[in-house]
Amino acid sequence: MTDVSATLEAPAIRPGPTGHLRRRRRISLMTPLTYLVALLIVGITVVPLLFVIVDGFRSNAQINTSATGLPHPWVWSNYRSLLTSSAFWQPLANSAVIAVIATGLVVGLGSMAAFALSRYSFRGREGIYLLFAVGLLFPINAASLPLYLLLQKIGLLDNLLGVALPEAAFQLPITIVILRPFMRAISGEIEDAAVVDGATRIKFFWRILLPLCRPALATVSVLAFVISWNTYLLPLLVFTSTQHFTLPLAVANFQTQYAQDTAKILAFTALSMVPALGCFVLAERHLVGGFSGAVKG
Repeated sequence: MTDVSATLEAPAIRPGPTGHLRRRRRISLMTPLTYLVALLIVGITVVPLLFVIVDGFRSNAQINTSATGLPHPWVWSNYRSLLTSSAFWQPLANSAVIAVIATGLVVGLGSMAAFALSRYSFRGREGIYLLFAVGLLFPINAASLPLYLLLQKIGLLDNLLGVALPEAAFQLPITIVILRPFMRAISGEIEDAAVVDGATRIKFFWRILLPLCRPALATVSVLAFVISWNTYLLPLLVFTSTQHFTLPLAVANFQTQYAQDTAKILAFTALSMVPALGCFVLAERHLVGGFSGAVKG
């Protein structure tokens, strides 16, 4: 018994200084490697974008002479002519209207559906959530032909709503998958305290739950906006008039019309990327918080 008790009460073996040195060496070796991988990824993704932006300030002769050189001299007329032309502003307005409508529908309907699936208990709740989760496997491009026939029957072809409504519908699954764990993680004691203070379910949802889910709402809003902004195939099928073209369609159409003017095409492409990149930059912190909350939930 004495030997057994002495064995049980023996202090745990702690790693000696050699173990700590090995850990420090691993950390010291991994840190430069991590930075190297990060720089490599940044170089692969950012450098091509910088070339597109910078080449927009060059002339066609400069690009033909050296595709990777710097502007000398800087040619401002490419961007100036586009910023003073309706060929850029009209597609920009169309893309903005479609993206705002789709984002509003996605956030509004998705938050309400996630609230019901996270805070209410009813038969078939998990089955409905699974149905939304399975919807992630079906991209909007896979349903292009049925969507085209449906929009033709209800008279939404060559209409901005004919693009905004399907985009909102196909983005609801990812919205609910992100919002539901976030809402479930909020303590039920907060809801009980709100009910004791006289708040209804709607007031709790509107005044308490949504403000607490701000990071997740920012995440789904940015995702919905950027996906809607970059969609190409659905607007190509729905729109026949150039007056309704979105920016991706306008860039492709501009490239067809001005195939020889490479510098202006690059300037048009660079300007079309600015709104989406601006959304990512402004909502970067909320994006990280939203994804981390969804993973934890």
